[in-house]
Amino acid sequence: MRVLRKGMRGSDVAEIQSILKLIGYNIDSIDGIFGENTEQAVKAFQRNNGLTADGVIGPRTYEKLEPFLLGYALYTIKPGDTLYKIANQFSTSVYSITTANPGLNPFFLNVGEEIIVPFGFDVVQTNIPYTYDVMEKDIRGLAMRYPFLTVDTIGKSVEGRNLYMIKIGEGPREVFYNGAHHSNEWITAPVLMKWIEQFSKAFAMDGIIRGYPARTIWEQATIYIVPMVNPDGVELVINGVSPDNPRYNELIEWNDGSSDFDRWKANIRGVDLNRNYDASWEEFKEMEESLGVDGPGPYLYGGPNPESEPESKAVADFTRAHDFRLVLAYHTQGEVIFWTYRNLQPSEALKIGEMFAAVSGYTLDEPVGAALYAGYKDWFIKEYRRPGYTIEVGRGENPLPISQFDEIYEANEELLLLAALV
Repeated sequence: MRVLRKGMRGSDVAEIQSILKLIGYNIDSIDGIFGENTEQAVKAFQRNNGLTADGVIGPRTYEKLEPFLLGYALYTIKPGDTLYKIANQFSTSVYSITTANPGLNPFFLNVGEEIIVPFGFDVVQTNIPYTYDVMEKDIRGLAMRYPFLTVDTIGKSVEGRNLYMIKIGEGPREVFYNGAHHSNEWITAPVLMKWIEQFSKAFAMDGIIRGYPARTIWEQATIYIVPMVNPDGVELVINGVSPDNPRYNELIEWNDGSSDFDRWKANIRGVDLNRNYDASWEEFKEMEESLGVDGPGPYLYGGPNPESEPESKAVADFTRAHDFRLVLAYHTQGEVIFWTYRNLQPSEALKIGEMFAAVSGYTLDEPVGAALYAGYKDWFIKEYRRPGYTIEVGRGENPLPISQFDEIYEANEELLLLAALV
């Protein structure tokens, strides 16, 4: 984390603004601009936490902020403590504490034992640019609050970032959801992350979500989620590229000389990951020139060969290692669900797609143009003859503003539940 002070801008500033506002400090706007208002809020936080109130977020201030960013604190049990007393101290619930500490006996607390105490607010922030670093903290926080989740990686990106996978459930029906193949479609990552959190809360309470008993889904399905397939590209779109990055010059060149990467869909090597799967890939390569594509760039370059990129190869290898009944690939935009590939989809795919359309309000449709070729769901249908869907969320110009998050999530929460059961 870089040291933050007045006058600076960035997604990390927005993250700090968001968490300070969430825990009760006066933040006028979560805009990523470290102005006077943010400085005063930082000083107030520093005073309340025994720090020098200089308004600069350095290592010691980060250390005090980190528990709030992760959504939990570590607490050492003291003489006279009860879970009720601890819960009140941290504005949380006894149930949240026992969920995070499954071996804890609430009636016999061991003085000196360190326990996890979740705060009384959600982990996944849905009002800020959703960077890889934010996602990584959210995954860490959710894993601590909900230890029944399984967190793993399926590989690494070109620049060495983890391709995280979260597993939910223990049932025989395996399904796979992924997001952010395209870097300027990063809003799909917090959609999947928020769904993990909402499902986990319901399961921890043995509750119901959208009319679906969470335990039934857990027992009938195993859900694998890779929320951010293209973390390098997401970082590029949100935070740009530094001149000290060894790829700086070629990235600027591929982006037509611009340092604004809002239109960038590709990975950091300029390969469109959703045109890098072995499904009519050769046909698409023949089209590239007519599409104005002559090599690496912001979008539509399919790479030198299928699965040439570590991100797409990791997703394909992960798919090959499992027996997925169904897959969902999340993209933006258009509020449409694509479900076909060369008439190779099974007969049941239409009925399932109609169910997804009904619960989301999205339109079931068939792709046209470049979207007909070399995408992940195309490859899955071709290889396995099973239902695969591209879910295009939201409307407008990519990257969609985070202000659309609530509407997008509302439309997709039940679809993600239903997909585990159909």
